[in-house]
Amino acid sequence: MRSNQTKIIFLAVLAIICMLLYGFYDIKGGFDYAFPRRVIKIAAMVVTGIAISYSTVVFQTITHNRILTPSVMGMDSMYEVVQTLIYFFAGSMSIWVVNRYLNFGAAIIAMVLFALILYRFLFRTNKYPIYLLLLIGMILGTLLGSFVTFLQVLIDPVEYLSLQTRLFASFTNVKAELLYIAMGILLIAFIYGFQIMSKLDVMSLGRENAINLGINYDRMVMNILILSSVLIATSTALVGPITFLGLIVANLSYQYLATYKHSTLILGASLISVIALVGGQFLAEHIFELRTTISVIINFVGGIYFIYLLLKESRSAG
Repeated sequence: MRSNQTKIIFLAVLAIICMLLYGFYDIKGGFDYAFPRRVIKIAAMVVTGIAISYSTVVFQTITHNRILTPSVMGMDSMYEVVQTLIYFFAGSMSIWVVNRYLNFGAAIIAMVLFALILYRFLFRTNKYPIYLLLLIGMILGTLLGSFVTFLQVLIDPVEYLSLQTRLFASFTNVKAELLYIAMGILLIAFIYGFQIMSKLDVMSLGRENAINLGINYDRMVMNILILSSVLIATSTALVGPITFLGLIVANLSYQYLATYKHSTLILGASLISVIALVGGQFLAEHIFELRTTISVIINFVGGIYFIYLLLKESRSAG
């Protein structure tokens, strides 16, 4: 326990150093102009990192698989579908694009409804295993991705260039008003998530053991799936999709902390996520001089790490 506390403190100090470095590095004479905007970016990265970390850890708890993430269910693809449909039928100058509140709300509602419909009609604990739900989610995600690609081929080239800015995660254009709304939604979700933290520890033992220990397993799985969908939908609508971030931070937290307690695992994953996002954004802005985006950096590292995990699982199974 003391060892994990030391590790958490180390991660917290490192996260604070990254935030201070990003907030004050090379700010020079434009402090009054630049610093408030950097604070908004840092807050967006913290909110996004915590949301993705929490949703990934609890999702892997109920699936008992450390390679699966909520994006497997097609949430990222649904976000791309919503944005592509708006640009395809309404154009970049429509109110659905210009008005960030409408765009933000439409993205969240569409992604959450997609998840709810998927869970409502496909998830039947007595009939279907959860892996069937995951398999169908992967198929739907691929189908939606192909549909998006088809629409992007037909769309006007100018509209396509404008659309691309929304399909990659970016913290440079986060609006404070949307950030406050996202923080409100996530605060409500986290209040509920904090109340079920001890139940998550029990659910990690498996369905039969959890039921024997008094957990309404089926209802908890459904609640966690919905909670995970809300968190991912909100963070994605705020900054865009970051596919591999949850996979990276969750597995690093498992390896670094080596505990079953979700309170520690989620806190560790959240701090690692903040370090990755703030540090990655610092590299994108000051080292690569905005020639690449943070999502490209994270997805590159995450893709390599995903292959490593697959090979590791393959060796373990062998």
